[in-house]
Amino acid sequence: MKFKLLFFILFIFSCSPQSKTLNQKKPYSAKGFAYVYNNYDFQNKIIKGKLNNEKLQISHQNLKTGTLIKIINPRNNKSIILKNIKRIKYPDFYKILITKPIIDELELRIDLPILEILEIKKNKSFVAEKAKIYNEEKKISSNAPVTSVKISNISKDKKKKIINKPNKIFIHIASFYSLETANFLKQRIIKEVSDIDINKLNIKQVNNKETHVISGPYTTINLLKNDYIKLKNFGFEELDIYTNE
Repeated sequence: MKFKLLFFILFIFSCSPQSKTLNQKKPYSAKGFAYVYNNYDFQNKIIKGKLNNEKLQISHQNLKTGTLIKIINPRNNKSIILKNIKRIKYPDFYKILITKPIIDELELRIDLPILEILEIKKNKSFVAEKAKIYNEEKKISSNAPVTSVKISNISKDKKKKIINKPNKIFIHIASFYSLETANFLKQRIIKEVSDIDINKLNIKQVNNKETHVISGPYTTINLLKNDYIKLKNFGFEELDIYTNE
């Protein structure tokens, strides 16, 4: 028993965890799907609050109201920075709740709205090519300014290449320093997570100091969502999602 307990402690401390604590000093960041707001889901209580779907508005259910959040489209590197106007409860699978104008502004795919989010500390400086304040957001009262930052336009040729790429989506489960520990977690998931697609569980060695446990590729949100929920129920608090692009 002592050996098992010691091994378990070593396992915990050898892990470079993916879960984030929202009260920690390091800015919160995540990669995954956005929940696009619509009144039908609000009326049917799938989401627990209302946004104005004609304005650039966001809600993160765990970050404080007034927090500045940078939203990035990883497909074209376009980004905006907006204020978390309220904390609305939405399904845990999603990383953030956004309105339709954000889809248009960042040129996100409505059927595959994968994005990156990063908390911006109020005392943190950042560089952008162009910044502007959206007039429709000025009416929202808060000490924190509501701004939008657009970064790097891409050429039409590059856009075509992005659109034509196949969609392969992965779940980043955890990072470890050693290949042995990563394999240990993979085998534990295979044994203890029922009905998960074990053929999608893989080890990705980034370098000699970092090894990832990933699941994928997935070609649809629904297939990914099933395994994502099973992994969350297994005990992973925060799982990042990324594409092969």
